[in-house]
Amino acid sequence: MNHRLNRMFHLPASGAGVFLIAILSVFLAGETLMAETLNVWFGTTTPRGGVSEGIYHAQFDTETGKLGPATLAVKTQQPGFLAMHPTLPVLYASTGKGVAAYRVKAESNDDKLALIGEVESGDGGVAHLAADPSGKVLLSAQYGGGSTTLYSLREDGSIDRMVSVMEHSELITPAGSGVVKGRQDAPHAHWVGFSPDNRFAFTPDLGMDKVVVWKLDVNEPSLTHHGFGEGIPGGGPRHMKFSPDGKRIYLLNELTLSVSVFDYDSEDGKMTRGQTIAALSEEAKAKETFNSASEIRVHPSGRFVYSANRGHDSISVFRVDEAGQLELVEVEPIRGGWPRNFNLDPSGRWLIAAGRDSHTATVFEVDAKSGELTFIRQTQQVPTPICVLFSK
Repeated sequence: MNHRLNRMFHLPASGAGVFLIAILSVFLAGETLMAETLNVWFGTTTPRGGVSEGIYHAQFDTETGKLGPATLAVKTQQPGFLAMHPTLPVLYASTGKGVAAYRVKAESNDDKLALIGEVESGDGGVAHLAADPSGKVLLSAQYGGGSTTLYSLREDGSIDRMVSVMEHSELITPAGSGVVKGRQDAPHAHWVGFSPDNRFAFTPDLGMDKVVVWKLDVNEPSLTHHGFGEGIPGGGPRHMKFSPDGKRIYLLNELTLSVSVFDYDSEDGKMTRGQTIAALSEEAKAKETFNSASEIRVHPSGRFVYSANRGHDSISVFRVDEAGQLELVEVEPIRGGWPRNFNLDPSGRWLIAAGRDSHTATVFEVDAKSGELTFIRQTQQVPTPICVLFSK
């Protein structure tokens, strides 16, 4: 073989072996780059007498789709939703009274997270939180209080202070839409996030049937009410995501189990509602005593959108056409109970669904052409998981 390599590449007699080693090295390096081990963090609910003790951690192999065993990362109460700092190894978690920041330990045989500070929300328990793309501020949504809280962050990612609490009831009268009695009599903030250019922030409010739009200043820092995105009556806005190009917003309606598509004007932060599409058929919903939508994700390619259905215990797969319209292509069971949350890995090849009531995390492979999901028989036990977060 060495002689053939010599003739093919005009190498001296001693060069073929070196050349072959170099080629193999490049190949193996490419394989190493493609195969990556990611951290997976699980936020959980910790009711009295429950099995969860806090935040859990597992490792995920992006080459095989294998999810390792979940172990306790840190003991804490009610770390329901989690978020990562955009550039630092700092993880944020909701608490019973506010938000907490943890330093991720690079190497540790015991706890994977070290607490570096907690701050109260000013309005009770936190339903969702997010750090802005610059890493200067943190936002949280309080479902029970119906409010959005702004926090400033230090350069090391720790929480500096609670800056302000924005009560949704002060933005409009009446604050609740009142369409669904018992659920929409008052504001219920459910998610927080940022525009791609970081000029605006958003809080879908289930009780108001609106998305509250804020003007954001990360340097001051401050939030100023800027307007509303109008949801469908009785929809119950829960979570939302931007398309990768920033031109559209996909809003999940918890109460009607549907997705509303908005055109987004980045210049003035305006949301204009267009299509609304059901995640489940009426026949499918009728088979369950209770149904509720929980989470929405957009594939990194922008070609597919996914939403989770509690009760029906499934994930709906939507294809996005060139005009940004959605078409339902599949409803896939999660092989577990009560999917409060799920997430796509950064490559978009894999999806992990968290079953709160089944204490499971199940892995699905995403078809790159159709977006459809295939269960790969990878399941790990995780106590009452309600949030799935990937990090490197």
